[in-house]
Amino acid sequence: MLAYIIRRVAQSALVLLIVGLVAFSMFTFVGDPIDNMLGQERTQEDIDRLRGQLGLDQPFPVQYYKFLENAVQGNFGVSYRQGRPVSDILLERAPATLELAAVSGLLAIGFGIALGVFTAIRRNGVLANFIMSASLIGVSLPTFLIGILLIYLFSVELGWLPSFGRGDTVDLGGWSTGFLTESGRKALILPAITLGLYQMTLIMRLVRSEMLEVLRQDYIRFAQARGLRERAVNFRHALKNTMVPVITVIGLQLGAIIAFAIITETVFQWPGVGLLFINAIQFVDIPVMAAYLMLISVMFVGINLIVDLLYFTIDPRLRVDGKGGH
Repeated sequence: MLAYIIRRVAQSALVLLIVGLVAFSMFTFVGDPIDNMLGQERTQEDIDRLRGQLGLDQPFPVQYYKFLENAVQGNFGVSYRQGRPVSDILLERAPATLELAAVSGLLAIGFGIALGVFTAIRRNGVLANFIMSASLIGVSLPTFLIGILLIYLFSVELGWLPSFGRGDTVDLGGWSTGFLTESGRKALILPAITLGLYQMTLIMRLVRSEMLEVLRQDYIRFAQARGLRERAVNFRHALKNTMVPVITVIGLQLGAIIAFAIITETVFQWPGVGLLFINAIQFVDIPVMAAYLMLISVMFVGINLIVDLLYFTIDPRLRVDGKGGH
C-alpha cells in the first residue's frame, strides 16, 4: 500500500511538471503583455526596462525554472493587470469557486446516484422512463445554453432568483461565504444547477447501466433465492459492487466541475477564479493564467489520487492483489 502511494505521488508530480511546461509554453503565443501595460507613447527604453523588471527578457527555460521555484513556495508572481500578488488574488476568488463547485458536486453525486439506482430498480416504470428521457437534456445541451435558459425562466420571467453575481457574503477569518445570507444562497442556486446538471445526468446513466449489469449476476440471484429483502440485495450487494467504476467517473467529474466552472462563472458573472482566468486571457496576464492552470492541475491530480486510494476501501480484491504483488 505504501509503495503504491509513493508511486502514484511520483507520477502525479511528473504530470504537474508536464502540465506546467505545456501551459507556460502556450502563453508565449497568447500575446505580449507589454502592449497592454504601456501606453501608445511608450518608447523602446520603456519597453526594455519593463521587460527586464518582469523577467521577460530571459530565455524560456530560465523563466519556467523560476516559475516552478516560486510556485513551490506559493509565490506565483505579480499580476500584470492588478499589480498585486497572484496568490492574494486567488485566495480572494477561490471561496466563490470552491463553494459553487462543492454545491454542484453534492447535487450531481447525490441526485445522480439516487436517480440511477431508482431508474435501474424501476426500469420499466413510467417515472423511470420519463427521468431517462429528461436526462438527455442535461447531456445534449451545452452548459452556457442551460444557464441562459435558467436565467430567462427563473430570473426574467418569474423573477424568483438573481441572474448574476454572488449576493451578499460574510467574511469568516479570510473566507468569504454566501451560505450565511439569503441573497447569497439564492444567487448560488442557478449557477450550481447549471454546473452540476451535466455531471448529474452522466453519473445517473452510468449508475443505472452498472446497476443493471450487476443485478443480472449469479450472486445477486442467489441472494434473492435465499430470501433476502429487496432493499438488502439492491443496496448492500448490488450498489456496493456498482460503485467501483462509478467512483472513477465521479472523481473525474469533480475535477471537471472546477475546471469547467469558467463557462458558468462567465454566464452568471460569478466572481470566482474561472472568471478571473477569462479576464486574464484578455489582458495577457501570464502569471494569473499560469497560476490558475497549475491550481486546476493540482486539484485534478489530487482528486484522482484520492479515487485510486478509495478503490482499496471499496473493492477487497484490490487489497489482496496489492499484498500479493500481482
